[in-house]
Amino acid sequence: MSVEVAGSGFLTIGQPVAERLARRTLLGGDGPATLLVHGPPGAGKGSFVDDLLATALCEAVDPDQRPCNLCSGCRQARARTHPDLVLASPERWRDDRASGESIVGAARRWLAEVAGAPIAGRWRVVVVERADLANEQIQNALLKALEEPGDRQLFILVADDAGRLLPTIRSRCQALRLAPVGQDALAAWLIEREGLPGEQATALARLSGGRIGRAVGYARAPERVDWRRRTQHELLALLERGRAERLAAVRELLDDAARLSLGPDAATDPATAEGGGRTPTVVQRAAALAIIEAWVDLARDLAVAAAGSPHLAVSEELLPELPAAARRLGPDEMARTAAALERIRDALELNVSPRLALEVAMLEWPAVAPRA
Repeated sequence: MSVEVAGSGFLTIGQPVAERLARRTLLGGDGPATLLVHGPPGAGKGSFVDDLLATALCEAVDPDQRPCNLCSGCRQARARTHPDLVLASPERWRDDRASGESIVGAARRWLAEVAGAPIAGRWRVVVVERADLANEQIQNALLKALEEPGDRQLFILVADDAGRLLPTIRSRCQALRLAPVGQDALAAWLIEREGLPGEQATALARLSGGRIGRAVGYARAPERVDWRRRTQHELLALLERGRAERLAAVRELLDDAARLSLGPDAATDPATAEGGGRTPTVVQRAAALAIIEAWVDLARDLAVAAAGSPHLAVSEELLPELPAAARRLGPDEMARTAAALERIRDALELNVSPRLALEVAMLEWPAVAPRA
């Protein structure tokens, strides 16, 4: 998330506990431990990591002034171009494999290569994004690096679900959990930083469930709100449809989400237009993940509404038909469905076919009898 830098300190809002722990760890006299930044998708982990990087690589002499957000260290850290910063993820290790090399081998090689002294600053900072998607072998290799860090090496692990990391890794980390931001604080921030009218800011703060990254995404691409409404409306309609119609809907949902990702010219691009080529796998995967995220949110809203609290469902304003649908479902059933969709999302992130993942999700989606 791009934010105009104004003044010193963390730019992330609404995370006082995580910020306090991070500053104590980074600026304490004993040197930094491994940091684990975790929270749900859209929670603002990227922006918070930017704050950590700026703090670690800031050139201000007075620790209390870090990050100053003015020096070259801060600017390069936030741009992620600092010479002492190295970035990795399971996906990057997969893409950077040498011929015949396994992803585990690529991860081990990379971890050996990043060991060393910093070039320009106090620390050599190693960021492993989506660390929770690494398999057990890679996590064991990462654990070895965490057990034997360089004298001036700082690891920052980033995860949606810290529970997917080995307990031995978690025990060596200072956990920094990003909680949802209060809706009033988030709305005020959107008004100040994004220039939104008050009513729109309040609506987006509610719709995002207090997740700042998601709120900013909606603010900067309003068509994503309409896409979410359209997708969730179709998913509600599919509650009454049979298996064949559900599976046929997968293609339409994927194409609609992919067009949003590719932009308005996608339909006329011969490389992606139907009949003229295939949508790139990376776009399909991003589209499927977006659908699953909207689907998980819908299942949770249905569970809340079915339990008798439709006013707590964040999608209620976009989906006036949601309370009626919830009355035909049970809260326990929808809670189980949400958990199943989350497992499908995890599998999708681990390289399962996007279309197959959505087809499995369709089979997990409850069925209700059509209205008379």
